[in-house]
Amino acid sequence: MKIIFAGTPEFSVSTLEALIDAGHEIVGVYCQPDRPKGRGRILTACPVKEKALELDLTVYQPENLRDSSAQKTLKNLESDVMVVVAYGQLLPKEILETPKYGCMNIHASLLPRWRGAAPIQRAILAGDKQTGVGIMQMNEGLDTGDVLLEKICNISDTDTAQTLHNKLATLGADAIVEALENINNLVSKTQDKSGITYAKKLSKEEAWIDWTQSAIQISQQIRAFNPYPIAQCNASSDKFDAKTLRILSASIIGLAYNQKPGEIIEYGKGVCIIATGDGALNLEKVQLAGKKVVNIKDFTNAYKLTKLE
Repeated sequence: MKIIFAGTPEFSVSTLEALIDAGHEIVGVYCQPDRPKGRGRILTACPVKEKALELDLTVYQPENLRDSSAQKTLKNLESDVMVVVAYGQLLPKEILETPKYGCMNIHASLLPRWRGAAPIQRAILAGDKQTGVGIMQMNEGLDTGDVLLEKICNISDTDTAQTLHNKLATLGADAIVEALENINNLVSKTQDKSGITYAKKLSKEEAWIDWTQSAIQISQQIRAFNPYPIAQCNASSDKFDAKTLRILSASIIGLAYNQKPGEIIEYGKGVCIIATGDGALNLEKVQLAGKKVVNIKDFTNAYKLTKLE
């Protein structure tokens, strides 16, 4: 098939590669314009653009697709279908109706649960045991179209946003290839309105740990916010006072204790057990502000923590 591909982040790259491996012709790749990144605010290409140029594909980066000239350019590509994966824009009706088979989106959840920007992180944060990917026939709403194909993925107790991202990226790539192979036989399913939840964009404010929450809730927060924005708290030690401590990994400890939430139960020799509102956590990988990520053994050798808040 002649495919227009639209995607921007790393999550989309495996799908682009899978479509090419399956023998489809990519007539154009759409992604977000280059954005300033880093301390130097240098204009930087997104992962999809980098991969597309590597594959010698034609790249288009309009600010939006509501502009008539952008719509004309896309129409002239004469595609059979437009495959959309984390593109970052809502598509207007004119675009949705341009390809022969319309626009098909890969969404990283089992719709209608977790419509929106951060479905992977929200699923972990909520303690979901399952998620998946859905191939959706796009309409003008936000993830509101009919579902054409679904694949389920279990969420383990050790999955982070990064590991689940990788699983779903692979699953989504396989699913769209399967959907295109069976495009004339797919049965669409209207989303059940009673199951709608929204996965709003992550904010850095959400990353601050409230030690009065349970060990399970905080563990979910740590896993959901790794690799971004990273769960964190303020910490004091024998060598510093009230510095930001980022926590990248921790395990739940089932034990009885008398300490208040946030107090240190046991410390030293690779162990840092912290009391929570219900249960305790053993910190495993941490990063002090301005320092590198280290395992807890190295951290406890260097510092004597006295307080977390």
